[in-house]
Amino acid sequence: MGYLEAASLSYHLSDGRELFRDVSIKVNSGTVVALVGSNGAGKTTLLRLLSGELKADEGSVVVQGGLAVMPQFVGSVRDDRTVRDLLLSVSPQPLRDAAAELDAVELKLMEVDDEPTQMRYANALTAWGEVGGYDAEVLWDTVTVAAMGMPFDRAQYRGVKTLSGGEQKRLVLETLFRGREQVLLLDEPDNYLDVPGKRWLEKKLAESDKAVLVVSHDRELLATAATHVVTVEAQTAWTHTGSFGTWHEAREARWERVAELHRRWDEEHQKLKDLVRTLRDQAASSPDMASRYRAMQTRLRKFEEAGRPPEMPREEKVTPRLRGGRTGIRAITCERLELTGLMKPFDLEVFFADRVAVLGSNGSGKSHFLRLLADKASVAHTGACRLGARVEPGLFAQTHEHPEWIGKTLTEVLWHGDDQRPGLDRGKAMGALRRYGLEASGDQRFETLSGGQQARFQILLLELTGATLLLLDEPTDNLDLTSAEALQDALEQFTGTVVAVTHDRWFARSFDRFVVFRSDGSVVESDEPVWDESRVQRAR
Repeated sequence: MGYLEAASLSYHLSDGRELFRDVSIKVNSGTVVALVGSNGAGKTTLLRLLSGELKADEGSVVVQGGLAVMPQFVGSVRDDRTVRDLLLSVSPQPLRDAAAELDAVELKLMEVDDEPTQMRYANALTAWGEVGGYDAEVLWDTVTVAAMGMPFDRAQYRGVKTLSGGEQKRLVLETLFRGREQVLLLDEPDNYLDVPGKRWLEKKLAESDKAVLVVSHDRELLATAATHVVTVEAQTAWTHTGSFGTWHEAREARWERVAELHRRWDEEHQKLKDLVRTLRDQAASSPDMASRYRAMQTRLRKFEEAGRPPEMPREEKVTPRLRGGRTGIRAITCERLELTGLMKPFDLEVFFADRVAVLGSNGSGKSHFLRLLADKASVAHTGACRLGARVEPGLFAQTHEHPEWIGKTLTEVLWHGDDQRPGLDRGKAMGALRRYGLEASGDQRFETLSGGQQARFQILLLELTGATLLLLDEPTDNLDLTSAEALQDALEQFTGTVVAVTHDRWFARSFDRFVVFRSDGSVVESDEPVWDESRVQRAR
């Protein structure tokens, strides 16, 4: 039976700022603890502390039953890793070490087939078996069939970047839920999953007897699966020992109590300071009062050293200004459009001011469709796809993949501008970042931001381009609740057309048209959201 217990954790960032302090968490077997908080509050850093990847400044972490971690990057892998590499990356360290040695000696054998190398190979095979490598291969065969529809011997050398984000997530989740480790840390496991995938995840979480700590912004998933909620805010964390359905009321009640403690502390503090001043004046004219004055000074010092009550949370206000502009009546016209190798030819007309949600299972071509609208040369297709007069597309990338920003701070990106947006001086850049809750991160490099902060920054750049056609690929995946609601409000005020790929059931309800990429390869319109499309029927 697995469990995780963290006590009194504190952590400072590299620049000396305190991220959080006195954080305690307990996750027992058979429970699903949701870790929530605003973007940049430290949820992913906390997971890295719990996993041992980072070392806390203070506090301790105890894990029983073995630990497995799903990092946030799963779903956005676009490098040269293979399926086997990905599965190894979420395996225990002894298995990773044995695999590295086995791979190295196999390469060596291609060059030198002498007795020492053969002996090294034999030892590597033995070590692979001793750490459970052959058992792992049996497990991986099961999970590649479940997640990809093919056995491991066919799937292992396939590039991970050829898989959709949802397929990457499902592959790792299948591995972790079926694996030996009894404690799971899942950083936004629902991102990139389609709704059938999210329902599958909700079912696995509810049925699992493992101890699970999960970071997610999907309210329906949390309401279905979470048994406890840990909230990271105000540089600490607190636990709600109930479901997500009662969390909002619990949070409001907690901060009402803390506000009352602050009021009483301030009153007592002022009372003690007034007494110290009074006794000081009396001691100046009466030596008999000196001892009482010194005693009151000591009492005030001890009161202040004991510290104030927990800090009140700072409510972030995210205020996008997605203005857009008038365009031709027909914003998008598709005639016998076929995404090569993905979907069958289809016709579609999207008009100015339409709000179109593009739905369907992972791998059906939805993201390719948005990229085609943003840049026709980037996606193989046949048929016609035209944008109307004065339609200027702006793309929000699901993977946050922007190599041109790597190594640059947010203010540097805003300073230089590009072909679609003017540069901003530091004052104007910081003002824009402030509206997105990113002012404190202005001098941070883009790649060091949390997923939610990167999402906010992308939306800010869309605002600055003046796009009249917003192409949003899973925009709410990494956004906290406050930011997601702010984005929805901004889209309602936006003058222009919105086409969004989404698996967010709450977000989709704000749209008025629904285009479904079906599992049989057809593209159809629906009056209501459709969430039950199965995997695309395609040779694999």
